[in-house]
Amino acid sequence: MSSAAEQFARNMNFGSFAKAEELKKRIWFTLGALIVYRLGTYIPLPGVDSSVLQDIFKQNASGLLGMFDMFTGGALSRMTIFALNIMPYISASIIMQLMTAISPTLDQLKKEGETGRKKINQYTRYLTVLITIMQAYGIAVGIEGTSSSIGPAVADPGWFFRFTAVITLTGGTMFLMWLGEQITQRGIGNGISLIIFAGIVANLPTAVASTLELGRTGSLSAIFIVGLLIMSAAVIFFIVFMERAQRRILVQYPKRQQGNRVAEGQSTHLPLKLNTAGVIPPIFAGSLLSLPITIIAFSSGTGPEWMTTLTSYIGRGQPLYLAVYTFMIVFFAFFYTAVVFNPVDTAENLKKYNGFVPGIRPGKNTAEYLDKVLTRLTVVGAAYLSAICLLPEILMSKYSVPFYFGGTSLLIVVTVTMDTVAQIQSHMLAHQYEGLIKKSKLRGRR
Repeated sequence: MSSAAEQFARNMNFGSFAKAEELKKRIWFTLGALIVYRLGTYIPLPGVDSSVLQDIFKQNASGLLGMFDMFTGGALSRMTIFALNIMPYISASIIMQLMTAISPTLDQLKKEGETGRKKINQYTRYLTVLITIMQAYGIAVGIEGTSSSIGPAVADPGWFFRFTAVITLTGGTMFLMWLGEQITQRGIGNGISLIIFAGIVANLPTAVASTLELGRTGSLSAIFIVGLLIMSAAVIFFIVFMERAQRRILVQYPKRQQGNRVAEGQSTHLPLKLNTAGVIPPIFAGSLLSLPITIIAFSSGTGPEWMTTLTSYIGRGQPLYLAVYTFMIVFFAFFYTAVVFNPVDTAENLKKYNGFVPGIRPGKNTAEYLDKVLTRLTVVGAAYLSAICLLPEILMSKYSVPFYFGGTSLLIVVTVTMDTVAQIQSHMLAHQYEGLIKKSKLRGRR
């Protein structure tokens, strides 16, 4: 542990950190943007009695509403302007990536470089607005018929409330989409992931306090709480191990003639991560499940009988919910891996620069070999993601344990933390190289 701490200190190099003005500006901008996001999660939606909804969420804290409330940082239970969070944008991104793989026009746009990427991003924003309007209208209609022992959630239901709710929720989601893009461009880390990360971490102290309260009242035994903490630590260790695991494929380059000299052949490695998709599959799966399940949960008791029956089948820990969730995780693990890594393009690039995998012929055979290796890795990665997300779900379905100790939340927190720290280290290394270059130029002038 001490050697790891020393290595971390050397990598971070706090002396250079004090001199990295650009990095400090990026970090402060990211912190400021996340503070703005957290403040917005407390601005209530006009015309909604938040105390009624919080009472309903307390009764369904261990259900699906509680899970989606976790992703929104509590904004859904308080029914604030950020109640939909960034989930509509994620849904739009999923649809656009699916359409890019299907539509030749969008695929051609993707190959046009920066110009095509900007057009696809613009289409994604338009689709986000459409999805947000649909989800906002569904939530507005749902909470109109919602009531608790305190009273109705909406004092004055009608078309005016629905209109204001749709406009407010759509504006909140579009603002978060813009804020996430600004964090990515001017801050540190991926803005969308950091917004979800901030929502989970912000409510973590409350989750710990509620768990300890359950232990104090006798609802949970002390042995179970200790076991839960040990399980959480083990899950974190397992996530770090699996996220760093990779398969290194040896790539060799032959000798080259450079004038009168012959350059020696070189060998390098092509690293393939075990989990190429990262945290995307669980987020995508949760995002797609959020719309129908949230509407059904809000409408339970007031909607048709089939809706009540469906709610019982897709409840927390139910076989149908676990099956659909697992299928979505596995599907998006393979789909996103196919999007970010193309074996044919990689094989062509290796062939272009005379690189080859020992024992494999360049071109088509190399592409087939890479595809075979990547498929095997993705099978293991998808199984790992499914286990991390589902095993805690099964355990927590029997106990009133907060979602923040679940596999999905820990996966998001650990993965986003690792990515953000890696970006900070890369910025600091770039700053060190710039300093060395400046020093070498000054010595050269002397």
